[in-house]
Amino acid sequence: MQTPTAVPAVTPTPLGRTITSSSAVARTAFVPLLLLAIAFVVFAGFQTLQMVTTRSQLSQAQVNLEPQVQQAAKVRASLDAVATATAKLATEGNGNAQVIVEQLRKRGITINAAGAAKP
Repeated sequence: MQTPTAVPAVTPTPLGRTITSSSAVARTAFVPLLLLAIAFVVFAGFQTLQMVTTRSQLSQAQVNLEPQVQQAAKVRASLDAVATATAKLATEGNGNAQVIVEQLRKRGITINAAGAAKP
């Protein structure tokens, strides 16, 4: 009797070629790592572009809001001047000013007697 020998499996392909299971194909990690590196660089570039765009938009919004900030500072200075004058009248004995100062104190609003406005 004859001993059976191992015959490699043969698989036909649609193009007429045959692929044997014993044919070894050398595979390296270069292509997957290259694709991973390219994807990382593209992602980092996209994120950088988004952050630069957002920063530009925030800078523009700050410039657009500057007039409102200046107006608010003027209104605050004006209100501080009125509150200081009211506190001065209250210390001089004006009854209505004393009622106003007391009501403001109850609501947690303190009047700076020196009249220095805080930014």
